[in-house]
Amino acid sequence: MQLAQLNIARTKAAMDEPLMKEFVDNLEPINAIAESSQGFVWRLQDESGDATSIQAFEDPSLIVNISVWESVESLKAFIFKTHHIDFLKRKSEWFDKLDDANYVLWWVPEGHQPSVEEAKERLMHLRDQGESAYAFSFKPSRE
Repeated sequence: MQLAQLNIARTKAAMDEPLMKEFVDNLEPINAIAESSQGFVWRLQDESGDATSIQAFEDPSLIVNISVWESVESLKAFIFKTHHIDFLKRKSEWFDKLDDANYVLWWVPEGHQPSVEEAKERLMHLRDQGESAYAFSFKPSRE
């Protein structure tokens, strides 16, 4: 099995507005770091090379990122031990805080590329039902 992840964010401005410029300018380099990271398998992208224009929710300011990794450890290494962490620390500059869970993890069969609908369903399950083997977060299991 491999680890799938969805994370969402509500932008403070349209992607082509000056407020978002530094974030947008760094999408390609950060995606390149992800793709070259040990354990990276796949990521959702459109013709532009990222997923920011994929409309997954009614709210046009919600952007999505879906990727698949070999393990929780490989995803954590990318998130917290590469240049990605510098942007994560600054997320409040570009994104509003969401009241509900903004990411979800789940296991998929090797080679499976999750659809946006599948990912959204996992996120809603986590929000509605809490942590489970079906949809979980990085929080330690209480089982």
